[in-house]
Amino acid sequence: MILLTRLVTGLLLALVSAASVAPAESAEETRLLKAARTGKAEKVKDLIVRGVSIDHRDSNGRTPLLLAIRSNHVGAARQLIKAGADVNAKDGIQDTPFLYAGAEGRDEILSLILATGKANLKDTNRYGGVALIPAAHHGYPGTVRILLEAGVDVDHVNNLGWTALLEAVILGDGGPAYREIVGLLVDAGAANLADRDGVTALDHARRRGFTDIADRIEAGPQPKHRKS
Repeated sequence: MILLTRLVTGLLLALVSAASVAPAESAEETRLLKAARTGKAEKVKDLIVRGVSIDHRDSNGRTPLLLAIRSNHVGAARQLIKAGADVNAKDGIQDTPFLYAGAEGRDEILSLILATGKANLKDTNRYGGVALIPAAHHGYPGTVRILLEAGVDVDHVNNLGWTALLEAVILGDGGPAYREIVGLLVDAGAANLADRDGVTALDHARRRGFTDIADRIEAGPQPKHRKS
């Protein structure tokens, strides 16, 4: 019993000691997180110049860059990207600056991230999907185009057993944005894969009455027109 008490006491003292020396968030790191979140680009720039850690995380694991992207503050994001902020830093729910920009159609910031050449195109979110899948799901044809041109896998299958094409059909409304997205995916070589129930994107489109989308999938890739 005495030995057990000593062991527990020693463990508690070690934990207290470790906590006492853990680095606390500095006031300037707090300011950078706030400046990024509120889009104060000049303040962000000033803090970067003063040497504040650009990849410090808040209580949710979000870096200043991810906070800037969540609010679509292009200026603040540009300063952080220019300074070398980690575009693949994951937060507590597995979002990264690159994945979030792709999922939420932050096209200007997404282009800045891709221009660094550091984005992990194979990285996946908490659903096991690459950035292309939520971009298709949320109805952002411009984002889909950017990601396809960057080389993101058009036929990646997420944890639900869905590809970008399946999500565009199953979760879309069949409107103009989704018709364009389906066209982009098909022209990029997207396969008419089946979900876990054996139902293909073409089958889903027919079942939902998305005639134009079904026809587009069935037609396959279209030849590119040369500019005169």
